[in-house]
Amino acid sequence: MSELFEPVDEHDWRIATGATGLLATFNAAGLLTASDVHVARRIGALGGETDERVLLAVALTVRAVRRGSVCLDLAGVAAIAPELPWPEEWPVADSPLVHAGVVRHEHGLLYLDRYHRLERQVHDDLAARLALAPPVVDEQRLEAALARLGGGHFSPEQREAVVAAVRRRTTILTGGPGTGKTTTVARLLALLADQAVGGLSIALAAPTGKAATRLQEAVAAELAAVASSWPEAPGLVGRVDGLTLHRLLGWRPDNATRFRHDRANRLKYDVVVVDESSMVDLTMMGRLLEALRPDARLVLVGDPQQLTSVGAGAVLSDLVVGYDGRPDSPVAQLTTNFRSEEDIKSLAAALRTGDPDEVVQALRMPSDQVSWLETSDEAEIEAALRPDSLAAARAVWAAARDEDPDAALAELDRYRLLCAHREGPYGVRRWNHLVERWLAEDPDVEVYGEWYVGRPLLVTSNDYALDVYNGESGVVVRQDQRRRVFIAGSERLKEFAPGRLEAVETMHAMTIHKSQGSQADRVTVLLPDEGSRLLTRELFYTAVTRARHHVRVVGSEVAVRAAVTTRAQRATGLPARLAGR
Repeated sequence: MSELFEPVDEHDWRIATGATGLLATFNAAGLLTASDVHVARRIGALGGETDERVLLAVALTVRAVRRGSVCLDLAGVAAIAPELPWPEEWPVADSPLVHAGVVRHEHGLLYLDRYHRLERQVHDDLAARLALAPPVVDEQRLEAALARLGGGHFSPEQREAVVAAVRRRTTILTGGPGTGKTTTVARLLALLADQAVGGLSIALAAPTGKAATRLQEAVAAELAAVASSWPEAPGLVGRVDGLTLHRLLGWRPDNATRFRHDRANRLKYDVVVVDESSMVDLTMMGRLLEALRPDARLVLVGDPQQLTSVGAGAVLSDLVVGYDGRPDSPVAQLTTNFRSEEDIKSLAAALRTGDPDEVVQALRMPSDQVSWLETSDEAEIEAALRPDSLAAARAVWAAARDEDPDAALAELDRYRLLCAHREGPYGVRRWNHLVERWLAEDPDVEVYGEWYVGRPLLVTSNDYALDVYNGESGVVVRQDQRRRVFIAGSERLKEFAPGRLEAVETMHAMTIHKSQGSQADRVTVLLPDEGSRLLTRELFYTAVTRARHHVRVVGSEVAVRAAVTTRAQRATGLPARLAGR
């Protein structure tokens, strides 16, 4: 059964009151939730639609959007559960809901109107950008600057990508971990700044504060490396701060669904770089594109093999697929891996290929960088994970006790336990509880109360009033006999009284979804059993590529093979639009 239609959690299994016919049947079978049925019936009542087949299609579309799709593929939906009484046809084209514009039917895809408009807007804005005349480039100056670039790795592949990006207004830079995406971005910024007359305003952005901070630090380090052969380069670029996308676009306290910057109030920046673009959903991409000046340069950076956004859409991978083969394609792909962790690189490459035998071989090969605990026994897993988890928690606690927030936050990036689920034996909630219990059993450690010193934190939603954002990490630190929370934001370390923070959770363990945009020196990946709806190749790949120096996979061979052979599918019409179909 497809993950698209599996329930989110137990409370979503409710039977819809008053549902009849197909809606009741599919609700009882677990393909639809009570909320899906309610929304479909409400839309039908407002639009004058009574045909239960159309209402079923609308309910399934609502469900699809909740699971990350932009639309519903009517042609393939019946294959999900062939035993159910699927309609022989979907009479949606002539529905009053379509005529009224409440839902949209196009090329066999059914959309809620909002997502249809968003998809078209993203396509149209990108098409308009590609149709613009290319920027004026001083070719002699470009060649001279390229000759000065040096320091670190700068391959012919990267050079080609940089030169192409200088000549474009829109660039989509893709590649796996270690392929030099940040190196390429830093050199691109130096070349663009060298071309600019009167200076260049640059924004570095990412979906989360952690990713934005990491991008800023990495670009600064790369520019410092460039300075060995081109001393003027860092000065040309100037100081560039990392921003979350929400902060870049400007949250409006009077209207939380919109941003300060839009078509009527464009962003001031000449260049906008967005890292971890695989995490950007369709809605945010639409808001970004409408806020850019038409002549501004846009550089989207990311790995399309990673997990897609939490919200609807898979924009980065859609762009890569949609522009494939087009002569005006703005996609530049980096493939050469420069990292020394050859075994992690080999495992990631095997996952990208999707060959389960190759992945198993990479896991079983003797290595100092990759290890595999091949078991699904809970007691064995608990015994194996306790030493590293407890040592990591104790290191964070020690720094927090010593009133050193920077050291405590740095310890968070040394080890990370990643889980697919929030609940259950392989879930974050259980493992957070276990680590806290182990820590409390240590006679040298003081752990008491919810806001204990050394408690690692993960921000779970944006709080614009406090200037903290989903995905940022923090820790409770002792300060002059008080407990204070320090959050590692995209621009600075932010300090709060514990009571001011509401949307936070303990982070001794975290979900793989939440780990996107961050890395740790050593990572343990706890795979669920093979029947998990979340177990996909993208999930596994994302988890493995969070590791800088060592990754340990914990799970059965059956679970590993299930992950490799299962792809996360999201219905979307954007690739076809981009390809002109």
